Amino acid sequence: MKKGDYIWGAALLSWVLVLVVPQTREAFMSFTGAHPYIGGFIKFIILATMGDLLGIRLIKGDYVIPGGIILKALVWGVIGMMSTLMFTLYMGGANAAQNAGLLPFVGIGIAQAFFGSAVMNLTFGPMMMFFHRIMDLWIDSSYEKKGKVSLSVLVDKIDWHSLVEFSWAKTCLFFWIPAHTIVFMLPPQYRVLVSAFLSIALGLLLAFAKKGKAVKSS
Repeated sequence: MKKGDYIWGAALLSWVLVLVVPQTREAFMSFTGAHPYIGGFIKFIILATMGDLLGIRLIKGDYVIPGGIILKALVWGVIGMMSTLMFTLYMGGANAAQNAGLLPFVGIGIAQAFFGSAVMNLTFGPMMMFFHRIMDLWIDSSYEKKGKVSLSVLVDKIDWHSLVEFSWAKTCLFFWIPAHTIVFMLPPQYRVLVSAFLSIALGLLLAFAKKGKAVKSS
């Protein structure tokens, strides 16, 4: 283990302690309950960025601070705010559809959670991933100053095979739908936080995908 591993682990442990200690947990939940968008922003800007750094650690063998990390963290924060709204919209929508007879198993919590998760990850999920990929490429291109940065150029730079085959087809179907089904069964105040923790797992998945691609191309 390297020094960075201890720092990363200490940061994760700090979050766990905040949730375990009753006083800090109540204060944190009270704040995020009163300010849900700010809460979602904070949760993702920290935990999702930690997931990115862990992914870099697995790919490169050490923690490397990428260029534009602050901007990338801000993008994660925006995604956290988007997730805060989407969780409520899709869970409420699934419940409304069940009550209207458009979806079965009305009144069954796990069914509502599954339907909300499935519809969210088959609609909002791919667009969110596209947004994140575009913003990542824009930040990288701007930081590296490799000529004019336009939406057309960024779209051409996207690895569509990776985005569609891995991010959309695999992670949405086999990771995010089951994961968010579990998340949606939690009390509302914990959903965005647990989803932010899951972004660490996403960093691992992306790292393994990049490693596998590198092996195939070598």
